[in-house]
Amino acid sequence: MKDEKVKVLVVEDEESIRRFITLNLSAAGYLVEHTASGEEALKILKIFDPQVVVLDLMLPGISGLEVCQKIRETMQETFVIMLTAKGQDTDKILGLELGADDYMVKPFNPLELIARVKAILRRGLRYKEPREIYNCRELRLNITANKLFKNKQEIELTPIEFALLKIFMENPGRALKREEMLNTVWGDDYFGDTKTLDVHIRRLREKIEDNPSQPEYIKTVWGSGYRWQQDS
Repeated sequence: MKDEKVKVLVVEDEESIRRFITLNLSAAGYLVEHTASGEEALKILKIFDPQVVVLDLMLPGISGLEVCQKIRETMQETFVIMLTAKGQDTDKILGLELGADDYMVKPFNPLELIARVKAILRRGLRYKEPREIYNCRELRLNITANKLFKNKQEIELTPIEFALLKIFMENPGRALKREEMLNTVWGDDYFGDTKTLDVHIRRLREKIEDNPSQPEYIKTVWGSGYRWQQDS
């Protein structure tokens, strides 16, 4: 229903941070559940079915990385925003490679988190707009059904990967700048950097390219961004 609140699950083991995030998201109009552990998060996910998960990577027991991986295996439509501490660049990149959509470094302004959630949800609305089918060699992207097929075999994509592939196939042969792609997919109010985009491009290549190290579809435009190669 139109008035139904967007559901957000907050997974953070530090109580003060968890309460801080929960209060701010609730005040912004979201329906929020929260937990301090990965084990409990996996149980809540099945019952609560959130549209967005705000997930700390450094959790006791089942880590945030493991939770993120489980979400991607079973809940492709759910958005994941990771929370990391300064200096956790390796975990940050690994989290993005496991399917997280975005990340924030603690400490952060709650208004920035709310802006990230709003931006990520706007992308979700775009996926539901009935459009058309894009074909490129053995790839077939069905916008209406939110599905990608390669040689008639379906390939699972995260919402971010789907949005990126749609941009590429809508703009064959055009050099797309990293900043342009960030603004289109993540929104004009996105505060992150191009590292996030590069990780998602790498994941997308691993799914659609026969040899990701020598891509035939997504070409790198050095110093600028990427280009979709329509013809082989």
